[in-house]
Parts: sequence; structure tokens; C-alpha cells
Amino acid sequence: MDIEAFLRHRGGVARTAALHSAGFARTRVDQALAAGQVVRVRRGVYGLPTEDGVLGLALQHNALVTCLSAAPAYQLWTLEKAGMVHLSPGHKKTVPGTLTHGRILHPVHPWLPVAGLADVLIHALHCLPALEALVMVQCAAQRGDVAVDFLRRKLPGNRNARARSVLDYVIPRADSVLEVLANYHFRRAGLYVRRHVELQGVGEVDFLIEDCLVLETDGATHLEAKHVKKDRVRNNATVVGGRLCLRFGYADVVHYPERMVAQVLAVLELSRQGAFGGR
Repeated sequence: MDIEAFLRHRGGVARTAALHSAGFARTRVDQALAAGQVVRVRRGVYGLPTEDGVLGLALQHNALVTCLSAAPAYQLWTLEKAGMVHLSPGHKKTVPGTLTHGRILHPVHPWLPVAGLADVLIHALHCLPALEALVMVQCAAQRGDVAVDFLRRKLPGNRNARARSVLDYVIPRADSVLEVLANYHFRRAGLYVRRHVELQGVGEVDFLIEDCLVLETDGATHLEAKHVKKDRVRNNATVVGGRLCLRFGYADVVHYPERMVAQVLAVLELSRQGAFGGR
């Protein structure tokens, strides 16, 4: 492995000690530096010319990347890309142009200048809007990387009440971010929701609401021709089986959740009134 490949594997940056441990002697590092293959982020820290970014900033200030900025390091779901960089600088001064988080309480990433997953999620629960934090926790929890009860124990007292409340919406399984968000909005609306219900003749559906309305959340793949045909067959089977069906896409769930919930409530009310009964 050459020095560039090594740095890419390490997220684009590494300390001198890590380079030496990997077998890159000082002369090899100096040659790569002279050739423009690597750049010196600061004394003792080297990176790729175009890939030092957030990690390079952290190393430059002897800080750790955390919260939303650390999501890529752990391959966590997110709703938006991080704008300002989230850092935990320890006891040092705030790094200009960044969002500062508290000290690190758990083991850090094994080689990147990134806070440990537990601290990343705890910081996110304190810092981010509820839904942004929820999708990150959901991703880690359903992979088995962290236990929700563990996070709950780390957030005691009244001052952590808001952060703990987000954990109530983590579900055992979500096949997409859309399912996490839709479940959150339906439960907040007081609806009785069952997830991943197997219906005869239809297969598994995303949601069964109030035991009468099937609801599916459609990501980008559902726009492909083969999925359109499959979804049409499933919709017809749902109605033949005696249930109504609604489908919502990314924009509905992410950008217009109030409208989505209003439509669900409207259909349920019409059903109660017998609007879908035979005439």
C-alpha cells in the first residue's frame, strides 16, 4: 500500500506516528511531501491535498470531530449534510467557525480524530433537532452498534429530558430513513401504528394504521419501472383484501409531513363516516 492509499483508508489524514507505524519512514514521507502527494496539515499531521477537510481541521486544533460531522465516519443516516463543523476541543478554546461540544467521556475512534460513537450520539441528541438526532441513533441502534437503554442511562435528570424523549421513537427495525420519520409523525399524531405487517396476498407493508389503512413510504427505487409494476399489483391486492392504501414519497415524508398526516387523518375520518362503503 502506498502512502496515498494509506491516507485514504484513514480518512485522508494521519499523524506522523501512524505513518511510521505503517512502515512509511521519515524519508518516504518527506518525498511524498515534496512531490505534492501529501500536505502538512500542521506539525506532526499529514493529509491528502484535497481530502484533509473536517478531519484535518480537527487534527490541526488537536480536537475531535463529533455530532453530525462525525456521522460519515460511522456511516450513520442523516437528513442534511453538516454545515458548520462540530468539534469537541477538550479544554482548549473554541475553534473559530465551528460548533463546540463538551468533553469526551467514552473511547474514541480507533484511528480517526473522531469521538467515540456513544459521545457522537449523545452530542447529537443534545445539539440537533429531534428528527436529525433520531435518524442517527436509529441507524446505530438497529445495527447493534449501541443500545438505546445505554444511551438513556447516560442522559439522566430533567436537563436531559428532551434528549431522552427522542429515544422513545427508536424502533426495532427501519428499512429506510422515511420509515423512521413517518413513524415519528404518525405516533405524534396519536395514531395506532403497526409496522412491517404481513398481509395475505400483499406481503409485508410498511405501516398498518388503525388496522384499516395501509401506508407505504416510497424511496427513489420505487420510481423504477419494475417497482412501479410491483407496487401497482400490491395496491390492488390491498384493496381487494378490504383495506385502503396510501403511498408517500421522499418529499412528502421529509418536507411536508404535516400535509401527509392531514391526508391520513382525512382518509381515516372518511372511513369512519362510511364514505368507502358500498352504494
